[in-house]
Amino acid sequence: MPEIIAITNQKGGVGKTTTSSALIASLYERGKKVLAIDLDPQGNLGFSLGVDIENTHTLYEVFKKQITVEQALCHVQYCDLLASNILLSGVELEFNKPGREYLLKTEMNHIAKNYDYIIIDTPPALNLLTVNAYVAARKLVIPMAPEILSLLGVTQIKETIETVRQYYNPQLEVLGILLNKFNARLNLNREVLELSEQIATQLNTRVFKARIRQSVSVAEAPAHGESVITYAPDCKPSADFSSFTDEILKLCELS
Repeated sequence: MPEIIAITNQKGGVGKTTTSSALIASLYERGKKVLAIDLDPQGNLGFSLGVDIENTHTLYEVFKKQITVEQALCHVQYCDLLASNILLSGVELEFNKPGREYLLKTEMNHIAKNYDYIIIDTPPALNLLTVNAYVAARKLVIPMAPEILSLLGVTQIKETIETVRQYYNPQLEVLGILLNKFNARLNLNREVLELSEQIATQLNTRVFKARIRQSVSVAEAPAHGESVITYAPDCKPSADFSSFTDEILKLCELS
């Protein structure tokens, strides 16, 4: 069975999609077969991987039983992708029957055996889509920016994780907190690092040793339909994401 990792934080702008695409590309470079799942109705992961999200099949069609999950697969440079667009935002209202928390897990089970890793990019909210990601995943990675509001987002995730563990997925594990946009020379960044280590203790997890530094290449890469790993392989964030992927692989081997 594959390792299934959801990248999550209810706060926007913390680098979830950047982390997802970089991890996917880095795993691909290590010879892993990866399935990417975009659960964000904004469709940013698909866009970042070079997909025209308005002219491809999406998870919404799968959930509506209009097509099979196999038909929805989009083949891109680093992985297979289940894409999303704005129609997915209607899931909360349209799907109100018992068991709606298992929409993703049910469909994913049809194809999971074909992959080594499944990476799920989640929306910036604690809603039905996020719960679906937590029910389907075995592990969570929580990216955060070095700012106080980002910390608040992490603390609010704890209650959702505990609820999902209690009712749907007792094996759900927080693999770690990843600091994005990090600058060790700034006092606030160092203070947030200390606070994030305290939050990690509360979540029974760790802060990843890799900290992702800032670079204009991170912002430029999605416009070229690439991960920063392949768009600017020599930039500092690419090296940081490579170290992060090494940590992920090691932790998954140990668990």
